[in-house]
Amino acid sequence: MLRHTMLFLGYELGNLRRNPAWPLLGIMQPVLYLLLFAPLLTKLTPGGTLSEALVVFTPAALVMIALFGSMFTGFGMINETRNGVLERLAVSQAWRPSIVLGRVAKDMIMLVLQSLLVLGVASLMGLRISLSAMGLMLLLMAVTGLFAANLSYGLALSIRDENGMSQIVQFFLLPLMLLSGLMLPISLGPDWMQAVAKFNPLYYAVEAGRALFAGDFSSGTIPTAFALFLVLGVLTLTWSVRSLRKLAG
Repeated sequence: MLRHTMLFLGYELGNLRRNPAWPLLGIMQPVLYLLLFAPLLTKLTPGGTLSEALVVFTPAALVMIALFGSMFTGFGMINETRNGVLERLAVSQAWRPSIVLGRVAKDMIMLVLQSLLVLGVASLMGLRISLSAMGLMLLLMAVTGLFAANLSYGLALSIRDENGMSQIVQFFLLPLMLLSGLMLPISLGPDWMQAVAKFNPLYYAVEAGRALFAGDFSSGTIPTAFALFLVLGVLTLTWSVRSLRKLAG
């Protein structure tokens, strides 16, 4: 099982090395938000400093990578389905879940590396956090990517059409972003919005990240976010593997 997963991981990383432009372009949006949007939040922080604004916004920028990076990974799988590549892999001697797990492992590795780059930019801008907070945040990004990538692959294997999948992703992406407090803390919104946000799993990832960056390791949002995305990751992984089995007939 592990051998097959590592083989598919190596194959996916090889494809990534041959075309590294997309991962680099994927981090441009969060970096631009850090450079151009985070300074606007200084008026909302108690001290009015950029470093305080970065504590609020950098976790949101990292969750943004998980959203815009991992949620669009399934489009490549649709093309492989259309060309018959995925069907041949699904009926091969390989352990079938490894076909998905290898891709998800690649996505999680890329998400962590992209997060490190964003943290580096934020550090140059004045962000100061502990190593323990950084490590936990990177781990949180990995489990968030586990959920987002598996959800994308499950949608790709179920819909098998780029236009249909694009419409579904775009339809849900904006309300998920706004109700997670990505741009501004959800505490600034009306009561009804704060109540609805509690049903958005990304809200807990953003709030947990802000608690970690603020040094509040006792916040209940931290274990909630980890538990929630681990459960969602397992559920979406099961769904994507079952969809792959249906594809194989």
